[in-house]
Amino acid sequence: MNEQELLNNILSHFGDKVTGEIKREKRVVLHTDTENIEAVLLYCKEKLGYIHLLQMSCVDWIEENQFELLYAIWHPEEKITIMTKVRIDREEPVAPNIDYMWMHAHSFERELREMYGIEFPGLVAPKEFILEDWNDIPPFRRDFDTMKYSLDTYFPRAGREDAQDVRETIRQRTGEELPDFAKKYSR
Repeated sequence: MNEQELLNNILSHFGDKVTGEIKREKRVVLHTDTENIEAVLLYCKEKLGYIHLLQMSCVDWIEENQFELLYAIWHPEEKITIMTKVRIDREEPVAPNIDYMWMHAHSFERELREMYGIEFPGLVAPKEFILEDWNDIPPFRRDFDTMKYSLDTYFPRAGREDAQDVRETIRQRTGEELPDFAKKYSR
């Protein structure tokens, strides 16, 4: 099934609950809402053979007070990726839990919960995933002030003013010349 046949199949099955486009060769983008996201993903997996969840990600549309969740799924034989997008409210972000469809969605959902504050009802996991003892707003939200956090949390250490590139120190000690690929990383 090519991209156009795939898109036509999904659009005819879901009607006005899904919109979509062919973004480029081997890439189809779908848009739906939270009520239909599970059905769309399950249909693509069970009926169309999109058995691999490549990634779940999030875009913070702070100006629109929304998050956009992205689900990238892949068909191993057709080699086509479907990007399914859904917008959710930024103030009370909730999206369906899909770890029953793909077990590794569990890790993606835990990360999105911790980094953006998105809740996935039914997700069974400790609240803490990567961050330890975090008391600030989720750090991937665009209104998180990274610079302020860094200045409040960390401090300059004495003795770093004259720091030298390790590669240069090694070259001086051993007399070895740096390989060309490493020179671009030197100061």
